[in-house]
Amino acid sequence: MSTGEDEAASGESESGSGANGIGEQIKGWFAGRLPGEWFTGPAEIIADREEITIVGTLPAPESGAGGSDAERAAAAEGRIKRFREETRAKRIEIAREAEHRFRRKVAWGVRCADRGEMFTTLSVPVMTRLRQSERRVLDTLVDAGVARSRSDALAWCVRLTGEHADAWLSELRDALRRVEEVRAQGPGL
Repeated sequence: MSTGEDEAASGESESGSGANGIGEQIKGWFAGRLPGEWFTGPAEIIADREEITIVGTLPAPESGAGGSDAERAAAAEGRIKRFREETRAKRIEIAREAEHRFRRKVAWGVRCADRGEMFTTLSVPVMTRLRQSERRVLDTLVDAGVARSRSDALAWCVRLTGEHADAWLSELRDALRRVEEVRAQGPGL
């Protein structure tokens, strides 16, 4: 069943991850299921239609007062590697349970000091229809060597938009959560 070292069985996605919907169920389930000693605080849990991503913060390794940046970076890298190896079996078990329950793949990642690492991620194909002027933008990126293909060029555009529009996207997500809350309340008949 497992396709990767940290992956487990997959299923069809469910829709909705609103404040009062499946998103809160997912966060609550993981809050109860994740071992308390794994992270320094609550894990960040992000869910969409296909994937649940859990990112926790590991305690920063202690280094001597005169530790260099390279020493601190190596210590953080070692802490991440140790966590990954020591928790692999338990993470797979939790992922399998979650994937069965929520019908989404589970991805794991950690932060330690100023380093972050994702252990597993899901790449999902997305189909879109583009007009010639939009295709020309992608082709320009390919011709200039910025991207290897139209698919890479589109992914590059999405990443760039996400980086430069974080505040706007956050505001939009908050508005969507408010709409879902009102929908959940329904008419007071």
